[in-house]
Amino acid sequence: MNQEKEDQVLINHLATQGIDHKMVMGHPASLFVLFFTEMWERFSYYGMRALLTVFLITEIVKGGWGWTNADAMQLYAWYTGLVYLTPLIGGMIADKLTGYRKAILLGALTMTLGHLSMAFETFGDHFFYLGLVLMILGNGLFKPNISSMVGQLYPDTSTKKDAGYTIFYMGINAGAFLGMLLCGYIGEKIGWHYGFGLAGVFMFFGMLQFFFAQKIFGIIGEKPDTKHKPEEHVEKITDEETPKHVVRDRLIVAGVLMLASVFFFFAFEQAGGSMSIFAKDYTQRVLEGSAGLTFKWVDAALTIFPIIIVTWVLYGLSKKIASAYPLTIMFTALSFAIIWGLGIWKVYREFSAEQTEVTVSWFQILNSFFIITLASSFSKMWERIWNPSGAVKFAMGLLLVGVGFVALAFGASSIPKGATTATVSMVWLILAYFFHTTGELCLSPVGLSYISKLSPKKFVGLLFGLWFTASAIANFIAGMTGSYIDKISEEYSMSIFFYIIASIPIVAALLLLVFSGKLRKMTHGID
Repeated sequence: MNQEKEDQVLINHLATQGIDHKMVMGHPASLFVLFFTEMWERFSYYGMRALLTVFLITEIVKGGWGWTNADAMQLYAWYTGLVYLTPLIGGMIADKLTGYRKAILLGALTMTLGHLSMAFETFGDHFFYLGLVLMILGNGLFKPNISSMVGQLYPDTSTKKDAGYTIFYMGINAGAFLGMLLCGYIGEKIGWHYGFGLAGVFMFFGMLQFFFAQKIFGIIGEKPDTKHKPEEHVEKITDEETPKHVVRDRLIVAGVLMLASVFFFFAFEQAGGSMSIFAKDYTQRVLEGSAGLTFKWVDAALTIFPIIIVTWVLYGLSKKIASAYPLTIMFTALSFAIIWGLGIWKVYREFSAEQTEVTVSWFQILNSFFIITLASSFSKMWERIWNPSGAVKFAMGLLLVGVGFVALAFGASSIPKGATTATVSMVWLILAYFFHTTGELCLSPVGLSYISKLSPKKFVGLLFGLWFTASAIANFIAGMTGSYIDKISEEYSMSIFFYIIASIPIVAALLLLVFSGKLRKMTHGID
């Protein structure tokens, strides 16, 4: 009965916003339009990011730029930092000027042009740098505003809101996974500009499928000053009638959760730094005989299985909205046909190869794979079994990311002090990525949902921008900390380095648990 009441509340909310009431898997069909838009944007971002550093440090004779590791990492740090900083401005622009929808479309177009520019890097270095700038600017307009739209599909009191964000997060990671897998592979094996260009193709498809489905969102995401329905006025009055001390308390909780996210992502973002160094120099990656054949089958499953899952999601969406939004489904289906072709080609090529060497970047796709396979389980857990407060979920995320580094530290315990190479089992890195992913599922999608619920409506875009600013700070700190891996390994050991990384989020988790009761009261009824 409670479930029926919850569904009716959601349907009533959709009706007041003029949103199409069709449901897919118990959630609004419009969620899945945003799901695929975000999926292709993350495909393009992570596909390009997977190539960026490798391209810069690869020898000139192999088509790269021959930069030093230090120079390449500095550019990489500036790029990833700015990518997470610009959403602060993009959120404000959407809140005050354009509305979410127009900002998303402008951002998607700018990023498509950025990828196109990078694909022309062979004609001149300036194309490459222009591409990076366009990617940073486009991401700023796109990223905070699509997250804001997800939040507005649900009433603040809905228990389905967290579940909706978790499903949306699955789309983010499906795109990240496929982007790293295919753009990285094609860029390194076939040609850098093909990898950069492929990333742009799917950003373009994402933009088109969103453009042709705009009516499905009703009045959500339109210009802030557009006069539509009295319900918008009611929502503004609700904001104004919320007592000032309630607004203040909720903003303090949002600030605490943002600070906690810095401690989480400081550890989590070691994936592109110290964990990659560990994978490259200290992990056994050359596999022979049955181990090599086993890996080829595992890699094939990791390539095909996620494509099957997201194809099934697309099928569910197309059954509900194909007649009303045929062009949206057509462009998404076309992009999936290309993905299937590339996936099958990659598997065939790998089985034809004689030697099996696990690439360094392969380990990074584990995070996205675990999210794709575990996201629905976490979504159901929050919805049906156990739904603790935001602070407790954040503490769980911090503890789990810490446990991942404890596993790595244990695996690295056999490495002598000052050793520059080793052959540690792959199992420890796989375990670490598993724990990091479970931690991420407790914190990141829940964080997006709580920021949406705790924010005054007129500042939602700004608060999402601040959330991504916290990620920018975490990325900078993560890079700086990772640069000490050699120094600490020489003076102490590799284990000590990973134990240090583990201790920081674990301490933050314990503090959050201590104050979780107080923080829950300060949300004034928002769970």
